[in-house]
Amino acid sequence: MIENEPEKIAGTGVVATGDEKSHGAGCSRVELAAATTKANIWYACQRCGNCCRWPGFVRLTEADIAAISRFLGLSEDTFIQSYTRLRPRRDGLALIDQEGGACVFLDGIDCRIQSVKPEQCRGFPNAWNFPGWRDVCEAIAVVREETPDT
Repeated sequence: MIENEPEKIAGTGVVATGDEKSHGAGCSRVELAAATTKANIWYACQRCGNCCRWPGFVRLTEADIAAISRFLGLSEDTFIQSYTRLRPRRDGLALIDQEGGACVFLDGIDCRIQSVKPEQCRGFPNAWNFPGWRDVCEAIAVVREETPDT
């Protein structure tokens, strides 16, 4: 690979734009600005677990509850009683926290329910994020190549 030349990540249609770790965000600001006008930026999760330690509520959908309880081998009622709490506005359920605020399913930097993690978790940081997320998240910014169909 030529220095500073984008590297295609095999089988993904994604182009990494350089030394991701040294740039923090993955791309330099110039590369990001140029890329945003030509293609979509996607943040590739590095499974650092930092977002799992951020204070807040992990909202659960009915589908999340069904999938997680099935994965854990629990009835939905047992899962709800053991691992959830009512959200402050009483408009749904959220996962409980460990002491210190981390997600109840975070074990070191590993998610114990990774394969069935809640929709909210699957969407971070691309579908949603929070102010200051780049200061804690180790996701790498990559540029998805445009295809003729998009």
